[in-house]
Amino acid sequence: MDVEGYAKGVLAGSRAQVARSITLVESTRPDHRRLAQRLLLDLLPHAGRARRIGISGVPGVGKSTFVDALGTMLTGLGHRVAVLAVDPSSTRTGGSILGDKTRMARLAVDEHAFVRPSPSAGTLGGVARATRETMVVMEAAGYDVVLVETVGVGQSETAVAGMVDSFLFLTLARTGDQLQGIKKGVLELADVVAVNKADGPHEREARAAARELRGALRMLRPADAVWSPPVLTCSALEETGLDEVWQMLEGHRGALEAAGLLAEKRRDQQVEWTWSMVHDELLGRLHGHPAVRGLAPTLERQVRDGTLTPTLAAERLLDAFNEPVNEPNDRDDREGQAGSSTA
Repeated sequence: MDVEGYAKGVLAGSRAQVARSITLVESTRPDHRRLAQRLLLDLLPHAGRARRIGISGVPGVGKSTFVDALGTMLTGLGHRVAVLAVDPSSTRTGGSILGDKTRMARLAVDEHAFVRPSPSAGTLGGVARATRETMVVMEAAGYDVVLVETVGVGQSETAVAGMVDSFLFLTLARTGDQLQGIKKGVLELADVVAVNKADGPHEREARAAARELRGALRMLRPADAVWSPPVLTCSALEETGLDEVWQMLEGHRGALEAAGLLAEKRRDQQVEWTWSMVHDELLGRLHGHPAVRGLAPTLERQVRDGTLTPTLAAERLLDAFNEPVNEPNDRDDREGQAGSSTA
């Protein structure tokens, strides 16, 4: 595999080489991982200049329609847009929130855009790792806006927030309690909030929802914060309000830069990524250890039966992991051969 050729192709903006490079960094094969790290080292000096934006939202909010409309607006303004996904459910179902590119019909055929489905990397950690490294490839290829979409399930929003500069949360106008179904933790991550589908008869409801959300956000953010998350209304279907959403995302980035926090945030993300990789690698080695594999079914059964506590089961698994793997040494081999000869 010609890593140097891959790097040259990516830097030249070749879509074919970009696709091949992403496939390489998504691979979990050990030999591919080594090659991918060589490739990323070559590309890193050319990455880091893009706007990195995470997008999440409540179910049914129309994220794909929104991303398609926002991305198309941005390519029309002269940007090159990459759309990535963090969807850990795709590892279980075989599907992906971006698997059907017809959901983003315009971006899928836009020569200034690149839409990449979620990698099937086995775990959320694996998906996040592959997405982070894909971002390096896309930025080195000249894409200056990277949109990372998440399904908004479990820890995926936190994982995305840990790899982007700005986090956009999409929600809908709801009858009754506007905050129902919105997790507090997600609002704490949000840098910009947009109430989508603010069109037709829903426009008044959307504005009411925005007012309520503004009040909630004021209580969540410290008074000395350099940025107060705005709450906007928009309609991806009618393509209204998208320019204001983009202006607020740019405003957030500008506020971070003015305070000297953008570079610091990215450095902190790199350190967090390092420890996340250590965690995932250790967990992979634990699951792959022969003694752990042999012991795990019995311990799991005992925990289910209530005859063993999870804490004791974990301690026994770790004790087994810390035991060295017995491998035959030269003396054992010689003694075995001698015994065979005597026999």
